[in-house]
Amino acid sequence: MTTYITGGTLATPYQALPGQALVVDGDKITAVVAADQVPADANVIDASGMWVVPGLIDVHVHGSDGADTMDATPEALHTMARFFAKHGVTGYFPTTMSAPADAIKRAIENVASCPQPDDGAQHLGVHVEGPYLNTDYPGAQPPSVLRLPDPAEYRFWLESGVVKLITLAPEVEGAHDLIREGVARGVEFAAGHTGAEYDQVQAAVGIGLRQATHTFSAMLGLHHRRPGTVGAVLTDDRIYAQLIGDGIHTHPSVVKLLARAKGNTRTILITDAMRAAGMPDGEYDLGGTMVRVQDGVARLSADVLAGSTATLDAVLRNMMNFAGVSLVEALPMATAVPAEAMGLSGRKGVLAVGADADVVLLDVKYQVALTMVAGRVVYRAS
Repeated sequence: MTTYITGGTLATPYQALPGQALVVDGDKITAVVAADQVPADANVIDASGMWVVPGLIDVHVHGSDGADTMDATPEALHTMARFFAKHGVTGYFPTTMSAPADAIKRAIENVASCPQPDDGAQHLGVHVEGPYLNTDYPGAQPPSVLRLPDPAEYRFWLESGVVKLITLAPEVEGAHDLIREGVARGVEFAAGHTGAEYDQVQAAVGIGLRQATHTFSAMLGLHHRRPGTVGAVLTDDRIYAQLIGDGIHTHPSVVKLLARAKGNTRTILITDAMRAAGMPDGEYDLGGTMVRVQDGVARLSADVLAGSTATLDAVLRNMMNFAGVSLVEALPMATAVPAEAMGLSGRKGVLAVGADADVVLLDVKYQVALTMVAGRVVYRAS
């Protein structure tokens, strides 16, 4: 059935198109036409007064609504998918934690075999975060399971076909071998939980590393005589910088700094959400460690954050507020840019002919009013 989404302003995301209607046929966008060209008897979704935007994409998210990627069950992924759709996310990369090899393997196998839900966001591949991290920068990753890259372990990841992104510390022994082998198979790599010096980051970028995981958090910071990991991320245009824009992991002024340094073509908004997202305050498991959530902030201790409880639509609104930018300026950071970084340009993250019909309606306060995944409405605000 052909559906016309009309009455709103399309954000492609880089351009605002008022007075246009989006045409969806099956699971694809097939046309953009003038609103007055919509047939009188057409099947219509009325977006009057709203923004019509591409579905949001979260490349770094562990869980939500009481479920986690490491639960390694289809039910967990489908629970997460339904929650994400309520917040405008149409595609996401289930993200693992540092854990024993068999636990990570089970999580990967679960994503590989799990059918896409009929009522939520699509899983687009696995983001393996750790365990090949710097023990001096564990963050909330369990230090006891951090280890050096092991080909006997990671070759399963690469051969699975479902692992699309790996976060590692590029300075650890064996990291370059993994990056080279993974890049040859089309896997993306991000520097995270790392003490890499500027030159070490540059060396990893030279062999194919292209992202930074939760920039500023759990990485060697910036000093004017020692630029470190952060200095490399901010100045190298080949690097896409993931950012947890919750105002907790990074001060609003630092969110603004990153937006200025990387722009809306190299900034990727993420949540790094854990299973407490959408849940009340209390205690929750994260990678076998109990995390205390108070006032919506997840912590292992007073000075160690443990993922977030943020949603990607809220992070998008935060970027607009913190950096003083418009929706059209911020929107690519949660749509086209993550799609491009993950090799999905033209298919995801854009409103364009031939792209997947992953579409979200935002009201005047940029709250999610409707979410469409692959041409199917999976969420409608009451």
